[in-house]
Amino acid sequence: MSLEDEALTELRASAHPVRLRMMSLLTGAAMSAAELARELDITQANASYHLRMLARAGQVEIAETESVRGGQAKKYRYRYPREKVSPNRKPPSGATPEEWQQYIHVLYRELVRRSEQRIDGQALSADAEVWVTPETWRKARELVHEASRLVHQEALRPHAADSVHVNFQAELFRMRDERDDTAGAE
Repeated sequence: MSLEDEALTELRASAHPVRLRMMSLLTGAAMSAAELARELDITQANASYHLRMLARAGQVEIAETESVRGGQAKKYRYRYPREKVSPNRKPPSGATPEEWQQYIHVLYRELVRRSEQRIDGQALSADAEVWVTPETWRKARELVHEASRLVHQEALRPHAADSVHVNFQAELFRMRDERDDTAGAE
């Protein structure tokens, strides 16, 4: 499978609210379908189904197995960070506008759900539709990429002692300028 096909498969798999939440939970700890089901308040069968979808897309991998009542429980972990992830990575060209819209809507719904759990005034929010130099744009992407790597690498098991539950969500993209056709130049 080419990197382009792989990116498209990952986009399609993650454009679902339950799977997006699973990937977040599996960032900090390997968890079984039963553990995810309890955390997300869904059935174990539903959790298993979504885990299979994520595994097929390469978004999660089996991190370990453990014996449970005479059987084997697979524990999965989100595959971040990966070497192929970079601040310069382009979206898959095979994605339809509808697939991108579905993914953006899932991210938006997650932001709304998470913001309803906001508890303090330490929130940082940024919004900008601006024009900047290519160098400023490159630096901004690198800084957000570095921050994303930090929170993913340091993520803990849900409800871990001495941890705080946080939201980290960013969507940076270059926009088309209707006055000229330079949106494709990077």
